Amino acid sequence: MGKGRPKIGLALGSGGSRGYAHIGVLKVLEEENIPIDMITGSSMGALVGCLYGVGHSPDQLHRFASLFQKKYFVDFIVPRKGFVAGKKVKNLIRLLAKGKRIEDLNPRMMVVTTDINKGERVLFDKGDVASVVRASIAIPGIFVPEVIDGKTLVDGGVIDRVPVTAVKQMGADITIAVDVSYFKQEAEVKTIYDIMVQSMDIMTRELIRAQEIESTVMIRPIVKNANPLAFSEVDALISSGEEATRNHIALIKEAIATWEENQT
Repeated sequence: MGKGRPKIGLALGSGGSRGYAHIGVLKVLEEENIPIDMITGSSMGALVGCLYGVGHSPDQLHRFASLFQKKYFVDFIVPRKGFVAGKKVKNLIRLLAKGKRIEDLNPRMMVVTTDINKGERVLFDKGDVASVVRASIAIPGIFVPEVIDGKTLVDGGVIDRVPVTAVKQMGADITIAVDVSYFKQEAEVKTIYDIMVQSMDIMTRELIRAQEIESTVMIRPIVKNANPLAFSEVDALISSGEEATRNHIALIKEAIATWEENQT
């Protein structure tokens, strides 16, 4: 007796504006009728995943991304714990998320953050979307950390760049992971942000290889260097997500068919 179809989980990784590629991934999965039962996200993956869970279509997310400019989310302060206060971006997320809570989202969502004091991964499947996503995108040294339940939280990508284990923890039978990182050999480091991003890429290179083994399918849309702060490259980044996902559709469908065969 078969168990029906497998539960499919999507793990969306961190990577600044390169995370726009996640929108292209979602678009193609919808076009190919690949059902997504649950999503985990770190940093930009958390933002895209949550807004999708609110009910915004990939086309709507594309339009939001096209209108996204720094002036709407950057509020510089005299640095103490970060250069950007993060109040503007939190308000913007709350507006786009329609004030919803994570437990209200469909597909089910889990957001990854990092407790900067304890060096521990903190997962959220409940709570205010704006507050939790604001925590997950808080790049250390750039954004002021977000405090939730007494925990000082920063970017989920610090501890879990592509949250494959988290989506398996949610009960996924098949895991589709999306890695939007790009490690550039001999990178040209000009700004403090370049230093932060390159450091995170170096630290997580080996971890992502382990996550690839854990996932059923690993999609890597970014095949060349893309500035994580280049929010103007929306169309190219989304297209890269579409193309990479189309290249993996046969593999995804094969994994679903194999799972179903094994249940008979």
